[in-house]
Amino acid sequence: MRERQETGNSHQGKLDTSAERQLNRTPFLYGSDGDPVRREKTNYIIQSVSHAFDVLEQFAGDQDELGVTELSKRLKLHKNNVFRLLATLESRGYIEQNKASESYRLGIRCLQVGNNYVSQMGLLKQAQPIIEKLAAAARETAFVGVLRKWAVVPLAAVESDQAIRLTTNVGDALPLHCTASGKVHLAHIPQAELQENYLTRLDRLTDRTLTDQVALQVHLRRVTEAGYAVELGEHIPDVNAIAVPIRDYTRNVVGSLALAGPAHRMDTARIEREMVPLMHEAGKNLSSRLGFEA
Repeated sequence: MRERQETGNSHQGKLDTSAERQLNRTPFLYGSDGDPVRREKTNYIIQSVSHAFDVLEQFAGDQDELGVTELSKRLKLHKNNVFRLLATLESRGYIEQNKASESYRLGIRCLQVGNNYVSQMGLLKQAQPIIEKLAAAARETAFVGVLRKWAVVPLAAVESDQAIRLTTNVGDALPLHCTASGKVHLAHIPQAELQENYLTRLDRLTDRTLTDQVALQVHLRRVTEAGYAVELGEHIPDVNAIAVPIRDYTRNVVGSLALAGPAHRMDTARIEREMVPLMHEAGKNLSSRLGFEA
């Protein structure tokens, strides 16, 4: 997330950024004339990874368990290769062995990944019209983020239409302890897990960043009580933000909804007067769409 000032067409600016990002991601070779030659992505396939997915895809329909010999026949791979693939997948939880039959079946990690996909796609679908409405109402950048390991990651964003605005790159990892979105997630993590995994490294990014564990925990309790978190130049100087939790039918926090903008527009008075009720309503609406009942 960063502040950007544009004097031209903001839509064109976003197109330029997207084009540059796409160029950086596209594999090229260079011909004798020095011009880039596009290569097919199939040229970059790693065979062993492809074989691992082949193994997983054999467990379909009624075929819930398979042995090494059967997999070897189906995939036309040597038994030793199949065994190594199974051992690797088993170590990561994607395959498990039935000790009684010595056959293999899908592991719990497959279910977790599938649930993550369903959850994220549902969240994105339901969040898009809400962040569009938020960005239009507040004329600030709105985004929805999810917790990923030790960071909060924006899944979707709608930028402000103003020349000076915050840009949020989808997929970027943002720190938890000094962003409004991150603090919303931290505030709903169990105390033991919070202390063990999330409070050991509190980097100072600005002179307003909270780096003391006790002070941060006190702050997080206030976030829980208020139902929203505020960021006042703690991540980026002169950038403020507000975020609320998103819950689904399980009543768990599955994401965060945030507004961010320059501090000269998003001062504390405007946040409390205008944005707190706006965010509470938006968060309640999105949570309701995901099956949460207060």
